Amino acid sequence: MSLNQGDVHRTVLDNGLAVLLREVHIAPVATCWIWYRVGGRNETPGLTGISHWVEHMMFKGTLAFPKGEIMRLVNKNGGVLNGFTAQDYTVYFETLPADRIELGLRIEADRMANSVFDPDEVESERTVILSERQGAENSPGFLLGEEVVATAFQVHPYGHQVIGWKEDLRRISRDDLWRHYRTYYGPHNALLVLVGDFEIAAMSGAVEALFGPVPAGPTPPPMDVVEPPQRAERRVTLRQPGTTAYFRAVYHVPDARHPDFFPLLVLDAVLSGAKPMSLSNPSVTNKSARLYRALVETELATSATSGLGSSLDPGLFRFSATVRAGRALDEVEAAMLAEIQRVMDEPVEEAELAKTIKQSRAQFAYANESVSNRAYWLGRMEILESYRLLYTFLDRLSAVRSADVQRVAQSYFRAGNRTVGWFVPEGE
Repeated sequence: MSLNQGDVHRTVLDNGLAVLLREVHIAPVATCWIWYRVGGRNETPGLTGISHWVEHMMFKGTLAFPKGEIMRLVNKNGGVLNGFTAQDYTVYFETLPADRIELGLRIEADRMANSVFDPDEVESERTVILSERQGAENSPGFLLGEEVVATAFQVHPYGHQVIGWKEDLRRISRDDLWRHYRTYYGPHNALLVLVGDFEIAAMSGAVEALFGPVPAGPTPPPMDVVEPPQRAERRVTLRQPGTTAYFRAVYHVPDARHPDFFPLLVLDAVLSGAKPMSLSNPSVTNKSARLYRALVETELATSATSGLGSSLDPGLFRFSATVRAGRALDEVEAAMLAEIQRVMDEPVEEAELAKTIKQSRAQFAYANESVSNRAYWLGRMEILESYRLLYTFLDRLSAVRSADVQRVAQSYFRAGNRTVGWFVPEGE
């Protein structure tokens, strides 16, 4: 991403709201993103899924913007909007013609403090979210992934999915939701990111006028749960009706601020290709990557991939494969573990490393295509640590050496640090 430190204006309002502004005059468009430092990571047993549920309620209206009005107004003004909840944050955004962006500011400043949480709407959304949960349970891949992650994390809240456990979704009350909202929603726990065709001085004034009067709330409780080291391999076998077998394996790895993050990022790209960093880019299959060649080209699996998330707390390096009909799970596991062992035993050749880093740099460049992508990455980096991480991203990526890749593979891909999952289909 082309970014100079002077491009971004950062300020903090008196009520604690952090604000990032960046002028981009490539098109008459602007985008408004509000990030709250709350997600699955901040949930306690019995209240899993509550952050995602609060996200749903934020679209149900305020006195100033009754139910349906937010969507209607944004669409009427030629814009798009959405929201999503992750383990480390909850995000809302509006992308609009530049001369209409104040609508996004008014929406977010209002629902930051004035969402209604009507009891009837709470019950309506309970049905919606339970249906969403049940729909996910129709996927063996979701069920297996959930079991594997819950087994890998025995203490940390990363062990439950953002959507929450069904039993919790049935019992969470309107009071629980309201308490969560009042604790975590407010300028004291938020980051506002604006990118687009505007002047910083004028936008700063609009932000101050709309968000400055919003009172800060109580300091949220700290999230200081630490997952203990895993000492032995853990295994999960899920047997349910189905027609296809699935394989999963995960290893504990450090958080995104750790020095080993960039070697792990390159390792992931060596194994299954550089991952798209643009919100608008679909997932791609890299047929030259190691796992594809070892498992798909050999007709052991119909898909095989790896993945590394960027998280506030230590997370997981993930492997997955869909077993081809007529092949066995133990064959797929053996081939997957052989590729993992190979990257531990043999340094990645310089030509392969150079190609992988080049692909990763290209994906980073594609993330500069739209104002929405630029705002997303500014916010994502600021939530992790600082938006300034974007300045050094490419340099740190290019600095990774073959010895670094082999070292992190040896450090984290130990059998005792692994959780393995099998989905074994049984007759319908």
